Amino acid sequence: MARSDTPPTLPAPASRRRVLQAGAAGLAVLAAPVLVRAQASPKIRIGYWPIAAGLPFYAAVEQGYFKSAGLDVEVQRFAGAQQIMEAMLSDRCDGSANGTGSANIAIGEIAAPGSFKIFCSNPSNAKNVLDQMLVPAASTAKTMADLKGKRVASGPGIQNVTLAKTILERGGATGATVVELPIGQHVASLAAGQVDGCYTLEPTGTIGRLNGSTRVLEAGVIAKYVLGDPMAPWFGGSASLTSAFIKKNPEAAKKFITAYGQGVAFVRSKPAEARQYLKGYTAIEGPLTAEVPLAAYTMYNEFTPADVAYFQKFFDLFSEKGIFSSRLMVDTMLYKG
Repeated sequence: MARSDTPPTLPAPASRRRVLQAGAAGLAVLAAPVLVRAQASPKIRIGYWPIAAGLPFYAAVEQGYFKSAGLDVEVQRFAGAQQIMEAMLSDRCDGSANGTGSANIAIGEIAAPGSFKIFCSNPSNAKNVLDQMLVPAASTAKTMADLKGKRVASGPGIQNVTLAKTILERGGATGATVVELPIGQHVASLAAGQVDGCYTLEPTGTIGRLNGSTRVLEAGVIAKYVLGDPMAPWFGGSASLTSAFIKKNPEAAKKFITAYGQGVAFVRSKPAEARQYLKGYTAIEGPLTAEVPLAAYTMYNEFTPADVAYFQKFFDLFSEKGIFSSRLMVDTMLYKG
């Protein structure tokens, strides 16, 4: 092609002004501080309910990990894990903190396949205690079987109720009646004699023990009675994001998960310091935070085949009980990065 010797046409003066103005605006955006530019990032609405397992999320918020990543995270408190799942399903919430029932999330996944991705779970057992069966301090009960025919409370929602019924049944407590109660009422209900036992989650057991009104009948009950080994990892709660949020905001999702992972690392490396963040997020305050046992945490890229197998065994219980309408494979729900 022959080279043209015709000089390029210059824009009209008004056009040149517009070009210069646009260029200056672009340079101003590039030169703006990171925090100013971060305001354009989407709001990430994360739901939690007030139990100790949510500690990595509480720590990440209070340590400023999300803000440092330029993220706008809205903390949403719920009375139960099932409500968090329903909020995520209806696009009122973008994710869940640790402690949100994994089976609750799974029920939402079955209702709307492909809706949720789990990026961190909190395994507990007899060592890393989260789940417990409590009785009044003056109770004569020594084993699970001693709760035969008794009234036993559980937290709200299908996961808590199903697990309470299962451990009572497998522990020999036939004829026990399970009643749903908000977790904040567990200690008071036991102390008042309204119930004879309570399947609950930390920090409830610590609160009851320290005020002298309750004692632990057994800890790590799901690992023992559902998974068949007191030291098996029970992945009862999980942090997750909706697939819709991840698809719409892939970079923000990656940053959020990375910052959340910093919260996990902080809890692992500085548990004594991290415990202070239970205050305000759970019912336990001040020096009492030092008494709460902590769950373990497994990020999406740390799961072993054995972990996935135990997680699957937990999900399969809900299929066997008819709570899940079909068998759900855990691996399909794990975030892959």
